[in-house]
Formats: sequence, C-alpha cells, structure tokens
Amino acid sequence: MKVWIRMVVGVLLLFFGVVWSLQGSGAVGGSGMSGQAQWLVIGLFVGVVGAILLVGGVRKLRAGARA
Repeated sequence: MKVWIRMVVGVLLLFFGVVWSLQGSGAVGGSGMSGQAQWLVIGLFVGVVGAILLVGGVRKLRAGARA
C-alpha cells in the first residue's frame, strides 16, 4: 500500500473512531448511536487502528527522506 494512501485511510479511521467514541459515550448526541457503549468500544478500536496506520505512514515517509 502506498504511504499516502495508508496515511489518508489512517486519518479517516482516526476521525470516525473519535466521532463514534464520543457518540457512544454520550458526549455527542443526535443519532441512534448516542449513549450506546458498543459504539464507544467500536470507536476506540477503529481510532487505534487509524492511529497505527497514520504513525506507520509518517515513519515510513521520514525514513524515505533520510535515504
């Protein structure tokens, strides 16, 4: 997977993970997911996967810049 694609997917997953976590915890209302603990867990998992992809992409870019 190209580094930029990995980083874009990571940012999107991180964004959706944070939004779903906030909705699941009840901090953000206005949807059927609000206040449901399962969305808090799903959001945390998706956010962590997104952060891992994003950090991995940044590291790969920095390693390529040094070479």
